[in-house]
Amino acid sequence: MITNSAPAGTAIATAAPATIRKAPKRRRRTSRLLTPYLLLAPFLALFVAFMIAPLVYAFWLSLQVKQRVGGSRFGGFENYADVLADPLFHEGLLRVGVYGLIQVPVTVGLALFLALALDSGRVRGKTLFQLGFFIPFAIPGVVAALLWGYLYGREFGVFTQMADAASIPAPNLLGTDLVVPSIANIAVWAGSGATMIILYSALRSIPPELYEAARIDGANDWSVIWHIKLPLLRSTLLFSAVLAIIVALQLFTEPSILASQARGVIKQSFTPNLYAYNLVGTNQQYNYAAALSFITAITIVLVTAIVLVVSRRKGSNA
Repeated sequence: MITNSAPAGTAIATAAPATIRKAPKRRRRTSRLLTPYLLLAPFLALFVAFMIAPLVYAFWLSLQVKQRVGGSRFGGFENYADVLADPLFHEGLLRVGVYGLIQVPVTVGLALFLALALDSGRVRGKTLFQLGFFIPFAIPGVVAALLWGYLYGREFGVFTQMADAASIPAPNLLGTDLVVPSIANIAVWAGSGATMIILYSALRSIPPELYEAARIDGANDWSVIWHIKLPLLRSTLLFSAVLAIIVALQLFTEPSILASQARGVIKQSFTPNLYAYNLVGTNQQYNYAAALSFITAITIVLVTAIVLVVSRRKGSNA
């Protein structure tokens, strides 16, 4: 009896190279899938260690209530309820709201005006112009506050010297009535240049053919700005406004530096961030400060979300 074993051997011999060929492909596919995660691993590790873990610990602290005797106890959301009922927190939040109503529109409006002026083609030395307005953004906030603190000085400041030279009463720019606009002026001076660069870059990305078609139809400069540039800048303007809102609600550096010149006006609870900082540094109230910080962060998220939703609805209705 003759058995034909050649086909089986041939099948085994042909299957082995196929298996060998598949193995490198699988390894390459696996390495291709794992490579992005390996590259992201250092960032993710640092992000978890220095962002997520501190947030979790701060949230745990916010749920603890400090006792005069016996350390701390778990109080749930008791600190949050106390913060929401704290009149000092309400005053600081309202003050920051007024500050934002001044700083955000003026910063975005001034940046838009400068960007449109640059894009008009009538400004010479564009590079020098951009650099001159961007430099204040590169100056650290502490240095900017010290610089403007000198200019605002009631006894030695430049504005006081100008008022004395004109024989008029010197304005108290760090007084109760003017301290918030004065601080907002620092933010406008520092931030309008950077916002101008963002808006100008968006303007340069608009196809020139749209301007040519508008000119052929008889549109003047104002018509081009109103009907072409501003509609196409809508998303960039919204982005700039949201950034300005977030920065405004985190106000801390300027009032903390100017507090020594505005004694009795800039108090420890002048803004929510300054209030939380002083609660920790002066009174060692870590639990209450943690709850206050989380409520401030939630407020920032809610305000930003409301602005985005309202803007999108207006954009869809337009």
